Amino acid sequence: MSATLVLGTKKGLLVLERGASGWRSRALQHGGIHVSLALHDARTGTLWAALDHGHWGVKLSRSKDGGETWTEVAPPRYPEGTITPCTQKPAALRYVYAFQPGRPEEPGRLYVGTVPGGLFVSDDDGASFTLDRALFDHPTRGEWGQGGKDFDEPGLHSVVVDPRDGRKVLVGISSAGVMRTTDGGETWAPSNRGLKNSYLPDPDAAVGHDPHLVMACAAEPDVVWQQNHCGVFRSTDGGATWTDIGQAKGPVGFGFPIAADARDPARAWVVPATSDERRYAVGGALCVARTDDGGASWSVLRDGLPQEDCYDVTYRHALDARGDTVAFGTTTGNLYVSEDRGERWRCLGSNFPPITSVRFA
Repeated sequence: MSATLVLGTKKGLLVLERGASGWRSRALQHGGIHVSLALHDARTGTLWAALDHGHWGVKLSRSKDGGETWTEVAPPRYPEGTITPCTQKPAALRYVYAFQPGRPEEPGRLYVGTVPGGLFVSDDDGASFTLDRALFDHPTRGEWGQGGKDFDEPGLHSVVVDPRDGRKVLVGISSAGVMRTTDGGETWAPSNRGLKNSYLPDPDAAVGHDPHLVMACAAEPDVVWQQNHCGVFRSTDGGATWTDIGQAKGPVGFGFPIAADARDPARAWVVPATSDERRYAVGGALCVARTDDGGASWSVLRDGLPQEDCYDVTYRHALDARGDTVAFGTTTGNLYVSEDRGERWRCLGSNFPPITSVRFA
């Protein structure tokens, strides 16, 4: 049973711990600062926070003592002279959208995904970062879109590292799709076969898709899941091809997050939303949907969740699962936890700041 949750919120970072009397939150860290992403590196025990200071820009911070004290770390920087193709302006770090530790065999390896659609790699635990130029300068870059409502540039929000071979990496990029490397980032290729994009002139285009989050099953990493702007998709061949597993009728379609069961390759969770234009709970009733058979069917789980006048939405990094425990947070500051794979939910708090990320530690 998981005992620690790390929350990134619009007003700081919170660590919640489960004790004999239930879940309790510690003092807010980075108070007043938008924490776009917060997570725990299980290899080193380090807590990481990506900070969006607005006027002062993006920063990274880390804690080696469970969140009691924090040290600022220099964030990735785009090399001078780098131009973003979609804007033809000098590339500058605008947002940290993904933060992924490497494999246990690579103790210093970290991946950082950013707006404007770049992947940075560190091999010294964040002391320095290198931009993957092969991806940033990819020949298809001119066909990538301009991101979502918050940005006018692509955003790299998902990094999936094959635990069997660190040279094999998938990334998810808003307005581009999934890109795949098998040689450690020397070369990249689109990996979007089977995806459908209803708002492109060619719904089957090689690039220009809009994954919202991409995750793999830890036990069987060839099984990859994707919550997409245009539905929910699953791959059983490492992302080479995708199958639409959403519901033609029902809530499982549009949404932002997806969580893959670490042990069972047939199980995953999503938190549906109404649509891109109406980013709130479907029909004003909050639910979580779980599949136990690879998307052939979905259980819509509502026990303990508000079923009227609910306008919550869950961001792409604000849903996580660890064993039978599942947790998600919402933009209206609600945090929900289930100890039985989503069958029953309990609200841990309804006065948190808007929640941007939820991760077990």
